[in-house]
Amino acid sequence: MAGRGRASGVSVLVSVCLLLVGCGGRPGADGVRAEVQRLLDRRAEAVLHHDAAGYGATGTRAGFAAVREVPLTSWSYRVTGVRRSGATATVDAELRYRVRDYDQAPVTAGRTLTLTRSPDGRWSVAADRPAPNSADQLWDQGTVRVVRGQHSLVLGVGRPDGQLRAYVSLADRAVPAVTDAWGANWPGRIVVLVPKSLDGMARLLGSPASSYRGIAAVTTGETGAPAKAAADRVIVNPDAYGMLGTLGRQVVLTHETTHVATRRATDAATPLWLSEGYADWVGYRGSGRTAVQAAPELQRAVADGEVPAALPGDRDFGFAGDAGRLARAYESGWLACRMIAERWGEARLRAFYRAVGEHRVRAGAVEDAMRTTLGVTLPDFTAQWRDYLRVQLG
Repeated sequence: MAGRGRASGVSVLVSVCLLLVGCGGRPGADGVRAEVQRLLDRRAEAVLHHDAAGYGATGTRAGFAAVREVPLTSWSYRVTGVRRSGATATVDAELRYRVRDYDQAPVTAGRTLTLTRSPDGRWSVAADRPAPNSADQLWDQGTVRVVRGQHSLVLGVGRPDGQLRAYVSLADRAVPAVTDAWGANWPGRIVVLVPKSLDGMARLLGSPASSYRGIAAVTTGETGAPAKAAADRVIVNPDAYGMLGTLGRQVVLTHETTHVATRRATDAATPLWLSEGYADWVGYRGSGRTAVQAAPELQRAVADGEVPAALPGDRDFGFAGDAGRLARAYESGWLACRMIAERWGEARLRAFYRAVGEHRVRAGAVEDAMRTTLGVTLPDFTAQWRDYLRVQLG
C-alpha cells in the first residue's frame, strides 16, 4: 500500500497507519467501506424510484437521465474494494440489475466509481464508469430510448424512435417463428440493444471493433445457462445491419433469436456448425430462398470443384478471420441442418440438436447423437452432406 520506492521500516509503518486511519487498520477501513455502501444503496434506490433529487443528493447527476426509461425491477451495488487517498476514493463495485419482465436473474457488471469527501465528512459520487476489462452498459453511451413490442424490448442510443420501432417489428416476427421451429420451451421474448455505431457495439461486448466489422448482430449469454439465468441480449451492429435488405434483416434477427431460444440446449458439446447452422436454418425457414441464393460463397467453391472434405470446425467461424471462409462455414452449417430437416424431418433435427447438448463434452457427442437420432455414422453423414452440396450448389 505504501511501499513504492525505498522507505525505512518506520516510515512504512507511519504510511500504513495513515492510510487505514488508525494502526488497528480494519475498523477505519471497514467504516469507510460501510459508509460508501450506504451511499450507493441510496443511489440505487433513487434509480429504481426515478428520484432525481435523491440521486443528485448522492453525487453527480450524470447517468440518471440515460437510464431513466429502462424498465428496471432491481438495481443494486455491492462494494468489493475501496482505495482512499485523502478526500477522494476509488471504489470497486459489482452492479446487479434486472429488466422487468425479461431478466429472470440479475445481470452483473463491474463498475469503478470515484468518490469525493466534503469538508463536513460526507462522501459523494463524482463518476461511475465500467471497471477495467469490463464491458459498457448501453446507458454508458448515452440516453437510452425504449420501445416495447409484443414479444420484445428494444433499447437504443442515438437512434430515432422510428428506427427502434422497425426493430420491434422484426423482433415480434422473429419470436413466433422461432417458437414454431424450436418449440415453446423458452421464455418467448428478447431484448435487443441498438447502439449508435459499430464502436458502440464493440464496447458493449468488451472487444475490439475490428472483431465485429461486417457482423450484423450477435447474441450474448452463457451456453447451457440454467432456467434462472438472466436474459440474453441481441446486440446489433447498426453499420452492417443497415446495409441489409428487408429479408436479410429479418433473417439476422430470427437467427439471433434462435440462439436465445436454444441457449439452454447448447453447451461445450455443441459444435458451431450445428448451433450456427440451426440458427440460419430457422432464419431462412419459410423464406423460399434456394441454396444457391443463400449460400453464394459455398456455391462458388463447389462450382470450382472445391467441395469441403468435412464439416467446418469451430475455428472456421472466427470473426477476425477471412470473410469468405467465415461465410462458407455458416453456409455449410446451414445446409447440413437443411439436409437433416429434409431427409429426417424437423422434429428429428430438433432432437439431434438437443441430443448433442446433453453430452456436455465435445468428444463423441455428435457421433453418438447422429447414431441415436438419425441412425447414421458421422462419416456416412459427411458423405451424404457432400453429395447434397454437389446437387444443391453444383
